[in-house]
Amino acid sequence: MDLSNYTTEKLNQLKKDIDVEIQSRRKEDAKKAQQEMKQVAERYGFTLNDLVSGQPAKTRAKGKVRFQHPSDAGKTWSGRGRKPVWIKEWEAEGRSLDELRVD
Repeated sequence: MDLSNYTTEKLNQLKKDIDVEIQSRRKEDAKKAQQEMKQVAERYGFTLNDLVSGQPAKTRAKGKVRFQHPSDAGKTWSGRGRKPVWIKEWEAEGRSLDELRVD
């Protein structure tokens, strides 16, 4: 598909239309998958809920906030995993991580 003749506005509209279509198809695919799974469950004498409602998946507790940006309370970090960009920028400015510590 040659898109070189489309304007930016037309390409943005095309992208929105594609996103809407993708969402619609995902919903249809989910319904089809659910129907297929229901048929398989019934073939073995189960309901879909019998098979799906088993033990809940184990989830990790979200880490306790240990660092918080002084002027933007929404920027927090538990100290686990990779450093967020805002922490890297803070340190690049020569500032100490201890300045952000909240615990």
